[in-house]
Amino acid sequence: MNESEFPPEHRPVDMYLGILRTRMDTDDYRLLLDVVEPVLQAIEEERLPALDFALDGEGTDGLPQEIRDEAALVIAAAVTGRLDNEVIEIQLEETGPIRVVTDADTASDPARLGEIADYIRERHRQNEELRGIAEASGLPTDF
Repeated sequence: MNESEFPPEHRPVDMYLGILRTRMDTDDYRLLLDVVEPVLQAIEEERLPALDFALDGEGTDGLPQEIRDEAALVIAAAVTGRLDNEVIEIQLEETGPIRVVTDADTASDPARLGEIADYIRERHRQNEELRGIAEASGLPTDF
């Protein structure tokens, strides 16, 4: 049974939100919903590619890390249909710590975590190269 065949109250993301509702402080849960509801609605409406969303952007200033992590896990459950996702932190010399959501198997596999770290390093290198080109060309560098 794929996720679209679940009745709405039995979708993995809804089950996860139900667990969080009972586990979290009411104010924290409301804060979490404020963060995830626009994303969940975009996913439901299949308009995610146009959505610009980050858990460390302007709209999330002052948001506690625990809420950010739970928001990432809620969104991951909505996208993947899995409830075994984990937030892990990867230490990178170039950028400092990076938080990543992955499945439990990957989170416990040092080789896979190394591959993820390598990908992030390469992506950072490419971004810095593009930023330099943009700056030299007089273009905006805030991508």
